[in-house]
Amino acid sequence: MTIRQSILTRWTPALALAATLMLAPLAGTVTAHAANERPQFADLIETNIPTVVSIRTSIEVAANRPQMQPPHGGMRGTPFDEFFRRFFEQMPQGAPGSQGYAVGEGSGFLISADGYIVTNNHVIENAAEITAITNEGVTYSARLIGTDPRTDLALLKIESAEPLPFVRIGDSDKARTGDWVVAIGNPFGLGGSATAGIISARGRDLRAGPYDDFIQIDAPINRGNSGGPVFNADGDVIGVSTMIYSPNGGSVGIGFAIPAAQVVEVVADLKENGAVERGWLGVQIQGVTDEIADSLALEETRGALIVDVQGGSPADKGNLKPGDVILDFDGKNVKDARDLTRLVAKTDAEEKVEIGVWRDGKRRELDVRIGAMAPDPVQAANAADPSQGKLGLELSPLTPEARRQFRIPDDVDGALVVGVDPQGTAAKTGVRPGDVISMVGQKSVTSPADVREQVDSAADSERDHVMFRIERNGGSRFVAIKLA
Repeated sequence: MTIRQSILTRWTPALALAATLMLAPLAGTVTAHAANERPQFADLIETNIPTVVSIRTSIEVAANRPQMQPPHGGMRGTPFDEFFRRFFEQMPQGAPGSQGYAVGEGSGFLISADGYIVTNNHVIENAAEITAITNEGVTYSARLIGTDPRTDLALLKIESAEPLPFVRIGDSDKARTGDWVVAIGNPFGLGGSATAGIISARGRDLRAGPYDDFIQIDAPINRGNSGGPVFNADGDVIGVSTMIYSPNGGSVGIGFAIPAAQVVEVVADLKENGAVERGWLGVQIQGVTDEIADSLALEETRGALIVDVQGGSPADKGNLKPGDVILDFDGKNVKDARDLTRLVAKTDAEEKVEIGVWRDGKRRELDVRIGAMAPDPVQAANAADPSQGKLGLELSPLTPEARRQFRIPDDVDGALVVGVDPQGTAAKTGVRPGDVISMVGQKSVTSPADVREQVDSAADSERDHVMFRIERNGGSRFVAIKLA
């Protein structure tokens, strides 16, 4: 008698009843679907894979300089540094110790028919050249529109004579733990690869930055998936792959994506300004513990406790004080310190808001006019397109906060220089941080995007130099900067 026959002969009615009870689903659990009801992703992948591109970067490596490693956001030096990895491939080129380039590979996806691409900031950071390659193998030179290191997002642009396929952005706020997801990207440089899984958790704070709100997924993602889209079962993008938990460098089933709701806000600013404009309050804060709540006679443990107030900041002018607990901001309850950070960041500069605080055992309402956070430097004029030539400039919008920091008069308009590469052509003409570029050629400019447009125009005209008008210390002068 075979083993199978033995099992069948011993299958008594009593055992059958017991097995039926053991296999019966508990109330509220998900039952198994019939074979033809199981999730089918083939159509979703076939439809969306043309919208996903491989991103290849060329990063200049100086002689005797160590090869760059993938950045880890704000986690470098923390216990998270060993396990949480921004993941993209970077392969050194040329002989050791020689002047050369490192080639990096990541992912991105098209969000419009005219060629705008979303990817991670760490994928294109410090890139001298950026290339986007479609699933069909068509190669495009990509131009950097803007970056936001605080959320690890970047916006690129490619030019095509024909309309390009693009994704549909979904509502990540409606995504739930347990929902199916599909990740598409360029793992290990293989291109056009798709994996499926579920959302494992929402709202993860990994200490990578002040605006952490990651979606945790178990769809396998690996090095090279950085910047790739994460789709829900309807084929809508609900996140951007950015990080994995990995003791060994490979996928162990725990990955993280930036929510689409955050991506939409950041990309809109990058497209318009080349940088993200955020509100600024000017306070150092911490969470409220049960013990702190008890000591302050708070009825519930929530809010953001002010540790310090920066002199001259909106908080200082609005009479906020150390020891205050911010309970609500502009009519919205503040659950914790992270909650306040996000609410302030979403508020427009110069907007007046009402802030509810707990002080001296009672609630008070204060009116505060929000300021503008100084933006991160934007590699606006530092060529991503090799035809533009390397100027070696990092530019930023001229915000009210930047005006105060660099003492720039209100009647001066332009793009603020926040970084100058000592080896770039701009440095040789004496341009330095704190300068304001008010004209390029004979055109007035008011933003990094304007500067980029005029520099591109000069490059397209095959000129060797481009003329800038520089504002500094109340004076103006023109300089001609070599393009190539």
